[in-house]
Amino acid sequence: MFEELIGKTITSIQGAEKGSKDVLFVCNDGGMYKMSHYQDCCESVEVEDVCGNIDDLLNTPVVQAFEKTNDNQNPEGVPISDLQESFTWTFYTITTIKGSVTIRWYGESNGFYSESVDFDKIN
Repeated sequence: MFEELIGKTITSIQGAEKGSKDVLFVCNDGGMYKMSHYQDCCESVEVEDVCGNIDDLLNTPVVQAFEKTNDNQNPEGVPISDLQESFTWTFYTITTIKGSVTIRWYGESNGFYSESVDFDKIN
């Protein structure tokens, strides 16, 4: 579903910052997309980092959009002691001719709850 952004022109992005629980994309064709986690009980999922300049994604067509997930694999530079029993890193990369941005989400739980990020069209 995330690949649906390819060919679209994003005019606004809200929430693409550390600690955010939702990221909203508004496109010039009126389409709106929301990246979020549906909270259950004993898990936490939020934006951990945004690498790149968000302005590079605005007002020019998306040429590439893909998702990459690492379950219980520690990315380089993150101390093992900072990780929970179960965790998931989800990387969303969007590219235009201006540049590329990766939104990195981190989800953690006791292993019994989802740590995934959902990407939905909301209109």
